[in-house]
Amino acid sequence: MTLKFSTTADAPETAATPCLVVGLYDDRTLDGAAARVDGKSGGAIQRLIDGGDATGKPGGTTLLFGPAGIAAARVLVVGLGDRRKFDAAAFHRAANDAGRALKGLPIESAVSFLTELEVPGRDLDWKLRTAALAADAQAYRYTATFKPKDAPKTPQLAAIAFAAADPTARDDGDRALTEAAAIASGVRFAKELGNLPPNICNPGYLAAQARRLADEHAGVTVEVLEREDMAKLGMGSLLGVAQGSANPPKLIVLQWNGGGDARPYAFVGKGITFDTGGISIKPGAGMEEMKFDMCGAAGVLGAFLSAVELKLPINLVCIVPAVENMPDGNSYRPSDVLTSMSGLTIEVLNTDAEGRLILCDALTYAQKFDPQVIVDAATLTGACVVALGKHASGLMTKDDELAEQLLAAGTATHDRAWRLPLWDDYQSQLDSGFADVANIGGKYAGAITAGCFLARFVNGRRWAHLDVAGTAWDEGRKGLATGRPVPLLVQYLIDRCA
Repeated sequence: MTLKFSTTADAPETAATPCLVVGLYDDRTLDGAAARVDGKSGGAIQRLIDGGDATGKPGGTTLLFGPAGIAAARVLVVGLGDRRKFDAAAFHRAANDAGRALKGLPIESAVSFLTELEVPGRDLDWKLRTAALAADAQAYRYTATFKPKDAPKTPQLAAIAFAAADPTARDDGDRALTEAAAIASGVRFAKELGNLPPNICNPGYLAAQARRLADEHAGVTVEVLEREDMAKLGMGSLLGVAQGSANPPKLIVLQWNGGGDARPYAFVGKGITFDTGGISIKPGAGMEEMKFDMCGAAGVLGAFLSAVELKLPINLVCIVPAVENMPDGNSYRPSDVLTSMSGLTIEVLNTDAEGRLILCDALTYAQKFDPQVIVDAATLTGACVVALGKHASGLMTKDDELAEQLLAAGTATHDRAWRLPLWDDYQSQLDSGFADVANIGGKYAGAITAGCFLARFVNGRRWAHLDVAGTAWDEGRKGLATGRPVPLLVQYLIDRCA
């Protein structure tokens, strides 16, 4: 369950809460809520500063227990860094630092005054949504495949209130928190799908989750295409990837009809529930992370759930090609030629470039709904990780307006993307002597040539591609799914309803 969010007009010194959250800049000058708490508690925060316990440096948090003179049982002092450089990114970091510290406390609720901080170019709605999403992201715990435990003996954070003194601002803030709660729900859904092991979260499991989502939400319909259905449609590219796995492929189609007769938006997500690389098998080291190769699918499913919970007045189609890429006596091979649903033939030069092969048929299928915009999300290329690292998703589109809209949505939610070129100059790298197109374009510009491959299957429609290979999960044996790009996609849809 996501955290419960609310606003409060309580003064910091009178807020009766298990934990009060205030900020401190690294100049160690007390102001705002911190100054009021310090004044009423007889200088309790100043003593922390004087003793070196609270420095105001970013990333630092200090807990004050039972201060006299105020109603709160604890005060959490969060380092904000340089006052002169405090911006949206610094606020986002401070909100995450606060959430991380709150998660470790034996409390059920808290009140945060970080939302009173001035952030250049950002209003209260943005601060509320950002702080709420950060708190929920940090509160998430993955427990699905651990031995069942007794109920926790200590309380766990379940609710958080944010300072909003002005009544009019609180009305607007409540709307912002409603949006945050829905986005948080989608993020948690995406995280849970991504974190589950591939012996549980296989194509059939994704289909079952889509059916459950439809059962639980009025106005949602679902259709799951089986192997035979896809064969009749000519999806030879998708089925070629799937033919080496004992788990049959699924093409999942969810629809939300909240916009009357308007043309829908379409989200398409890569759902490779485990990727060995196929015959072009990956190295063993790190292969366990390839359960995350369905995080594009998890992201669009999470975004769909958020849009439904918000009851957005739009029509939305969510399409997930769900497949395993496995080595087997029946697996597709390098040099095979596959025929896609579009009719274009594809020379397979590397079976580990499989995501684009399932996406191309899904993109063709999406066009039957005559969408006004198609956005696909995929953990598509290691080349994108090399180019952009773990902070930004790669964005590719030929539509400048669509690019600006998606980039703005990413900036607003700190789920940022960076635009890469999708010039036709790169298309020649996909030339093949044996088919209409090759599935890889050589060692240079790998993320871009992957996008260029997909561009051949959208027939000039408004379309954007998000490569989330670097942003969808944290690396390492204990790394978890991040739930990206759910916030970006949902904010994009919210902005279309404004």
